[in-house]
Amino acid sequence: MHGCRPGQTSRQQNLRRIATCTALVAALLAPSLSQAVEYTAARKAGRGLAGMTTCFLEIPGNMVEQSREHGAGAGIPLGFVFGLGKIVVRALVGTYEFVSSPFEAPAGFVPIIEPEFPWSYFDEEPASSRGK
Repeated sequence: MHGCRPGQTSRQQNLRRIATCTALVAALLAPSLSQAVEYTAARKAGRGLAGMTTCFLEIPGNMVEQSREHGAGAGIPLGFVFGLGKIVVRALVGTYEFVSSPFEAPAGFVPIIEPEFPWSYFDEEPASSRGK
């Protein structure tokens, strides 16, 4: 086969690529899993990658957040509309953060938008009581 090492099947090559990609994503997202928040270039790159790839979570996330504030009857439609608008913002900011991750802009690598990660909407704690 073209592009394969001798004795290596395309399935083995695909598994190796998947493992490498998984390890890369885990390394970029690992800073987000720690309890003490330290904003670094690596965390900014992970935040940017997460924003670009999981921006679709803005819709259900905003539905959850608005339902907590206004009840399900008003929260679900409001959250849907807010989420649609925030998808674009999350994707654009994620792209900016990923590309500019080596540079300390803004100062201290702080997040540009809140919540820092799109899946943070689903935390048990409401956004208004989260520590900054």
